[in-house]
Amino acid sequence: MLRWIRQQLGFDPPHQSDTRTVYIANRFPQHGHYIPQRFADNRIISSKYTIWNFVPKNLFEQFRRIANFYFLIIFLVQLMIDTPTSPVTSGLPLFFVITVTAIKQGYEDWLRHKADNEVNGAPVFVVRSGSLVQTRSKNIRVGDIVRVAKDETFPADLVLLSSDRAEGTCHITTASLDGETNLKTHYAVPETAVCQSVSRLEALQAVVECQQPEADLYRFVGRITVTQQGEEIVRPLGPENLLLRGARLKNTKEIFGVAVYTGMESKMALNYKCKSQKRSAVEKSMNTFLIIYLGILLFEAILSTILKYAWQAEQKWDEPFYNQKTEQEKNSSKILKFISDFLAFLVLYNFIIPISLYVTVEMQKFLGSFFIGWDLDLYHEETDQKAQVNTSDLNEELGQVEYVFTDKTGTLTENEMQFRECSINGIKYQEINGKLVPEGMTEDSPDGSVSHVNREESLFLKAVSLCHTVQISYDQTDGFGDMPFSHANGFSPQMEYYASSPDEKALVEATKRMGVTFMGNNGETMDIKTFGKSEKYKLLHVLEFDANRRRMSVILQTPSGETVLFTKGAESAILPYAKSGEIDKTRLHVDEFALKGLRTLVVAWRRFSVDEYREVDRRLHEARTALQQREERLAEVFSFIERDLELLGATGVEDKLQEKVQETIEALRLAGIKVWVLTGDKHETAVSVSLSCGHFHRTMNILELVQQKSDNECAEQLRRLARRIKEDHVIQHGLVVDGASLSLALREHEKLFMEVCKNCSAVLCCRMAPLQKAKVVRLLKTSLEKPITLAIGDGANDVSMIQEAHVGIGIMGKEGRQAVRNSDYAIARFKFLSKLLLVHGHFYYIRIATLVQYFFYKNVCFITPQFLYQFFCLFSQQTLYDSVYLTLYNICFTSLPILVYSLFEQLVHPHVLQSKPALYRDISKNSMLSFKTFLYWTLLGFCHAFVFFFGSYILMGEDTSLMGNGQILRASRQLMFGNWTFGTLVFTVMVITVTLKLALETHFWTWINHFVTWGSIAFYFVFSLFYGGIIWPFLHTQDMYFVFVQLLSSGSAWFAIIIIVIGCLFPDVIKKVFYRHLQPTNTQKSQMEEDKISVSSEYDTAESRNRGEDNWQLLAASPPPAHGAALSSPSLLKPTGASAVWTPCAASQRGRAAAHGWAGWWSE
Repeated sequence: MLRWIRQQLGFDPPHQSDTRTVYIANRFPQHGHYIPQRFADNRIISSKYTIWNFVPKNLFEQFRRIANFYFLIIFLVQLMIDTPTSPVTSGLPLFFVITVTAIKQGYEDWLRHKADNEVNGAPVFVVRSGSLVQTRSKNIRVGDIVRVAKDETFPADLVLLSSDRAEGTCHITTASLDGETNLKTHYAVPETAVCQSVSRLEALQAVVECQQPEADLYRFVGRITVTQQGEEIVRPLGPENLLLRGARLKNTKEIFGVAVYTGMESKMALNYKCKSQKRSAVEKSMNTFLIIYLGILLFEAILSTILKYAWQAEQKWDEPFYNQKTEQEKNSSKILKFISDFLAFLVLYNFIIPISLYVTVEMQKFLGSFFIGWDLDLYHEETDQKAQVNTSDLNEELGQVEYVFTDKTGTLTENEMQFRECSINGIKYQEINGKLVPEGMTEDSPDGSVSHVNREESLFLKAVSLCHTVQISYDQTDGFGDMPFSHANGFSPQMEYYASSPDEKALVEATKRMGVTFMGNNGETMDIKTFGKSEKYKLLHVLEFDANRRRMSVILQTPSGETVLFTKGAESAILPYAKSGEIDKTRLHVDEFALKGLRTLVVAWRRFSVDEYREVDRRLHEARTALQQREERLAEVFSFIERDLELLGATGVEDKLQEKVQETIEALRLAGIKVWVLTGDKHETAVSVSLSCGHFHRTMNILELVQQKSDNECAEQLRRLARRIKEDHVIQHGLVVDGASLSLALREHEKLFMEVCKNCSAVLCCRMAPLQKAKVVRLLKTSLEKPITLAIGDGANDVSMIQEAHVGIGIMGKEGRQAVRNSDYAIARFKFLSKLLLVHGHFYYIRIATLVQYFFYKNVCFITPQFLYQFFCLFSQQTLYDSVYLTLYNICFTSLPILVYSLFEQLVHPHVLQSKPALYRDISKNSMLSFKTFLYWTLLGFCHAFVFFFGSYILMGEDTSLMGNGQILRASRQLMFGNWTFGTLVFTVMVITVTLKLALETHFWTWINHFVTWGSIAFYFVFSLFYGGIIWPFLHTQDMYFVFVQLLSSGSAWFAIIIIVIGCLFPDVIKKVFYRHLQPTNTQKSQMEEDKISVSSEYDTAESRNRGEDNWQLLAASPPPAHGAALSSPSLLKPTGASAVWTPCAASQRGRAAAHGWAGWWSE
């Protein structure tokens, strides 16, 4: 227990060393000095709370919110000192908000607990005491040998020991981890691969040493030491030996693996992303407004306290005859009395801070986010994917975007590769009908078809078909390991290639069409069929692709026994290391391919002598078995191997643009949004695609910042570009930057670089590393203007950019789901971005901006009369409203109309917003929550509050006389009216006015708006009648008894209500009409155009209806034609016309019978 407490406090971390030692089957050393390492159990915990800590933890989290904490302080003050209002008035709304939020969070956490219990309780088989034992997943310990059967998911991170195949391989899919659906091959080391039975596994003596848990799914460094006949054999372990929790076993009957990472230490659990809290501009504005209103509250409380003591300076007001002070009051400290009075006024005015604002905003965001998922325009039918909302906190931020940063491959393009051209030994070739034809020749040319290829062409095709990590899947499930060889004779109609990269799949499929077919890879040999002849290559080593090297290689032993290296990669990663071959011609061809928008790869090879390969093998083994700095050592060895290359050629693969990309980019540009394309592709390819997708225009002046070698050179080029932008009288400029130049620009010349970028309409960054993408986003995000940024991408390399931007959007593409999992929103295609921003973003922003302003407005209306009333009651802290009204004003009487408004309001029809992207500019720069707008709503609230108070005072004063005891005496009927009557009148006027004010702001009316608007007013009247009309036994005092009934029985009260409501809202109507006609915004112009179209269409419908009725009257006056007769002009009467005008015709008794006759004739 003490150790657990120390671990929780951070004094005793569970992992003391950089590595962990796992004894397979938990056979620990027998000597007494060994102390077992402590590892986590296999329980997955995604829940936040337990039954014991839910209440304290949830309360702590909720009271971290400044508004909740503020109301808690007010509630405690009401409990401690004598305040004018009951503690219930603050406590009940606070309790309501806290309870609703706690129930929501508790329910969500209960669902997480339920899901955790299902996972942790799943049955698994473990090897213990020489037999297979069934247990629960949560009982697996590090070191246990686990058996997993076909189509089951791995219950922990396992190092593969053996499978049902002799070579110890298995196939898995990691779709639930990174979305990649292709089959991946994993391997067991040869010494454990033979242990295919429980008895042999029980006799296995082996130890795994590996790094401590880390979140990177694709990194694993370890080694296994197997003891056989007293000899220790050490083998390296890498990602290809590790089976990750959550992945699924495919095309393999069963495997055995040893658990190395369990529970919350598994890589899947470490990738549970705690999203960084992104805060929207609206939320920041809301917090600023809260601070301003807090200042207003403090000012009113201090002013009231000072005026109270100024008033009481006169003896007659300090201690009037009806309120003599006690001895304790006379002797009490004046400072404490001043503080007590100040706190009492603070409590009296505290409702100016709207506590229900937070809960309403949360509900609006949560419920409003469903509209994105329900929008059929954002649904992609081909892939059956709808838009997805991962966080609803940023809905309104979609309406404020100023910069869009987009990836190219898979985002602007389909990521569906098609082989188009290649260059072999300095000669360009095209694929025509599955044949490789030299450029300038046709398929029918005598020398066009490559049926008998020369040595260079054959070697190139073999290199492309062997240098990859493609897997093959067959429909048959058993004996998959032998499939490639049993199907070597060509009978493999079900064979399908799977690759993690679409480029690799396109290239292997292309070589297959050209006669060199990849038949399979069993981990030791690779089989290809070259023009019908089978060849086996022994696979010695795979040098995996990485983003820094930008190439991958395989080392093979050819059928003739020669050891060769095949490598492919970006031209910048291959050409500098090539020493022979047609280097200049190939470079020229690569540039030509890139100008056509093709993705290029360069292919090369190298032969090894026996001594050279021995040295390579030794170095690779040392680097791969190193536990420390393995990546750095491998990088050194790879550089040593991949040099002195002989160039074979290059490939050009086309990635076609997605549908409507050009229209989407143009719409964003018209909306005032600047689009930056950040891609890893080479310069020429990226520029070509930018031109084809409309990111760059043909008339645009393209500026370049590429191939800069030093800081000084980069700075000088930036200055030249800045001068050129000022001197050139071109409307639009485009900028192209490469990764190396960008690094120099960001290092010393950020300000100059930003100045150039901001003057460009479009920016293209090519040859970008993932972290560089994030740096560019951060640079814009933190610039002086602090623009709102959006990043959109589909691959794992876009995750850092997506997380850095204010709004991150993932594309559900073919490069896995990492981008989607780490994004705020996910869509299936780039074209959906225009509706997401221009329509949903527009609506969300307008709705929540109005919600925030309206909340502050109605609370100013609510509490200002309370402040004014103190001038009429000698600042005695007498409350104007009954405590029940104080409590229910924000919770019941005025809450639903604004919530419904914030869910359904549409200032303009969605089609208009999409067809006129410039309307997006009307709401940019947080214009609806500017200080000017905030001031307008606040002053409007104060004005309305003054009209409520003094209007009621003046209008009721005409019919009443104020008596000395503070009661109002009705002269005519001698009914007693006190301050509760006056306060109720003010409150009634206020509820009606603030509700109707929202009705004036509503443009899009639904039946729900009507129901909650008029229903809220009706509910207030019904509630007040019941509350004041019945003596409730559980109430200690009932000041409001019969007050509301008496108030409504007064004609002057009704007159006052109507006059005051009209007096408040009429100037607002005049202002709206005035501004709408003299200074309309673009949005208001669109509304008027929409209204005209609507009226015009209604008029046309009515006209056609009248014409139809007239035609039927004419028909009724004439007899129907004889059977079989034909009309002279068939167009006069059509089936649609007959059915459409039947209803108006039926209203005419005179024409009904004749109409039936005509209709019957028509049907015949």
